[in-house]
Amino acid sequence: MKKKISMILILIILIASLSGCKKDKYNKYSDSFFDTFDTIIQIVGYTNTEEEFKSYVEDIHERMLVLHKYYDKYNNYEGINNIKTINDNAGKQPVKVDKEIIDLIQFSKDMYYKNGMETNIALGAVLNIWTQYREMAEEDPKNAMVPPMDELQEANKHTDIDKVIVDLENSTIYLEDTLMSLDVGAVAKGFATEIVAREIEAKGFNSGIISAGGNIRTIGKPLDGIRERWGVGIQNPNMSIGNNESNVLDTVFINDASVVTSGDYQRYYMVGDKVYHHLIDPKTLMPGDYYRAVTVVTADSGEADFLSTTVFMLPFEESKKFVESLDGVEALWVFKDGSVEATLGMKGIMKSEGATGSKSE
Repeated sequence: MKKKISMILILIILIASLSGCKKDKYNKYSDSFFDTFDTIIQIVGYTNTEEEFKSYVEDIHERMLVLHKYYDKYNNYEGINNIKTINDNAGKQPVKVDKEIIDLIQFSKDMYYKNGMETNIALGAVLNIWTQYREMAEEDPKNAMVPPMDELQEANKHTDIDKVIVDLENSTIYLEDTLMSLDVGAVAKGFATEIVAREIEAKGFNSGIISAGGNIRTIGKPLDGIRERWGVGIQNPNMSIGNNESNVLDTVFINDASVVTSGDYQRYYMVGDKVYHHLIDPKTLMPGDYYRAVTVVTADSGEADFLSTTVFMLPFEESKKFVESLDGVEALWVFKDGSVEATLGMKGIMKSEGATGSKSE
C-alpha cells in the first residue's frame, strides 16, 4: 500500500526502571510484525502477563492482515473484493464490498469536502503515473525522468471524486469513469489503525501504543507508575531513520491520541540533484514543495493521516489558518531550511517547550 512506507515517527517510550512499576500488576511488553501495509507495525503495552499481551498482539495482527487486503490496490485475494477489484471494474459495474471499505471510502469523501479538497482518493490515475516513473528510476537511476506534464494533465481528467459512487443500501462502490482509479494511501493506514485501536481497547487493552510506520495511536496512559502521558518522537527529516534519540526532532506527550507525519523523505527518487517524492499536489500534479515534513496530532488516526497530507499541500499561512480552524487538531511544520513552526496547542505538548509525561506535571 502507498504512502509513508518508512518510519517517520520514532516511538519514544521514556521508560524508567521497572522497579518503579507495580510488578505484580503491570509489566511492559513489545512486539512487531512486518507483513501489512508495507511497513513495520510495532505494539508496546502494559498488561498483567506476557500471555495477555501476546493475545492482544495476535488480535491486532489478524485484524491488520484483513484490513491490508481490503485496502490493497495492487493485489487480488481469493474471496475478497478490495480496492483493486473496484479499480478493475471502473466504468463496468458496481462492486459489492465489506463494511470496512464502504466506511473508508465514505469517510474519505466526507473529509475531502470538509477539508479543502486537497486530499483526493480519486487521484489514482495521476499517482499511478508517478509510481511508474519512480519504479523505472529505481531500476535505472541514471535515466530517471519526470513524467511529462501533458501525460499528468490527461490523467487528471479522470480524478473526479463525485464519480465515486457509494451505495450504502447495497454496500457497493462504483467508479463511473472507466479510466479512473482509487488510491487510498493517504488515509488507509491511519483508518485501519484507528479501527484496530478501538477494537482492541474494547477487548481490554487499555495501556499501549500501536505504531504503524508514520502512524502512531496511543491507548490510555502508560501504566508504569511514573508517567501520565506517552512520549512520541517526531522524526527529524534530515536524519536517517532508526530507534535512536539523535534522530528525533522533538517529542510530544499524549494520551488517547494519534500522531501522523507526512514528509518528502519517505518515498522518493532523484532526477539529477532534485528530489521527487510521493506526496503529489492535486493543483500542480507535482510533489508538494512547501515543507520537508508536517506532523498532525488529533484523536482519530484516520483523520490525522488524511489531514497530514492536506496540511502538507498548503502554503504555511493558509496551512496554519486551516489547522487552527479545526477543533482538537494541532500541527508542526518543518521547512526546507530546517526551521520549525507549530500551533500553540502543539507547543503545549512538546518537550522542547517544557512538556513532560511525568505525574508531577
